[in-house]
Amino acid sequence: MGTSYEVQFISLEAAVSDAFIENEIEKLLEELDRGIFTTYSLDSELSHVNQLPLDLPVSVSKHLLSVLELSKEISELSGGAFDITVAPLVNLWGFGPEAHNIFSELPSELAINEAMLKVGLDNLLIDEGASQVTKTADITLDLSGVAKGYAVDQVANLLGDLNVESYFIEVGGEIKIKGLKPNNQEWIPAIEAPVYGSSQLYALLRSLGETISLAGSGDYRNYYERGGVRYSHEIDPRTGKPITHNLAAAFVIDESAARADALATAFMVLGPSEAQELILQEEIKALLIFRIENSQFQSFISDGFSRYLAK
Repeated sequence: MGTSYEVQFISLEAAVSDAFIENEIEKLLEELDRGIFTTYSLDSELSHVNQLPLDLPVSVSKHLLSVLELSKEISELSGGAFDITVAPLVNLWGFGPEAHNIFSELPSELAINEAMLKVGLDNLLIDEGASQVTKTADITLDLSGVAKGYAVDQVANLLGDLNVESYFIEVGGEIKIKGLKPNNQEWIPAIEAPVYGSSQLYALLRSLGETISLAGSGDYRNYYERGGVRYSHEIDPRTGKPITHNLAAAFVIDESAARADALATAFMVLGPSEAQELILQEEIKALLIFRIENSQFQSFISDGFSRYLAK
């Protein structure tokens, strides 16, 4: 997944050693990353699916099937703003593993239209009963907007199976928390300010001893500028172009880190108005941070999210 991870846990109730738990976590993440979700290796399961001929059903693992089903769900919920087939556009605009444009001229309308012919999650058929998927068009799947969150959920499941009742899991910035630390202290996750350059604190959250997942997405880490215009890596699959609105970051709290991950990505594409409408409609726990000017921000905080903010 091209990122780092950190897992803290209290193992008082665990029946195995800390070293065993650490080793099991490492093996699980290795399987999910290099074995299934990465696009950086031609040997991963996802790469094999991407190389398949059209109209040929293929069986997939339960992990890949789960992520593809969730991706379909969030794509439909967001009106196509979340789309795991957006890779051709990401590469065209100079981002991603096959980027070829970052030091050349900006893409032409013709090039954008041609790339959009290879975008659309409706071109992936999922047969849940048979655990099979079928590509009906020349699409490329990229799960970078959901796989990290899914990995967090799977580590949490592993720790649960090992009777670990208190933990703080982080994979590439996506988080899941359960229980309390010794002396009944809460796990305290932090939200980063969407500023360029050095990391700055925007807000602290309280876990309240609950089991919660937190995921975020922003436009302030991966971008480039041309002629005074900033081009974000967040590409709107509906237009084929980088986002231009003033939503700088989106954070979501959910039971599932994978779902929170995908929703945060969707909100960044939807922008302020559409994102707020969906949050209120679906009663999603979310924080949206809008860039007003330079390092000045305003925020929208849903009722469900506000209870976790540290005072």
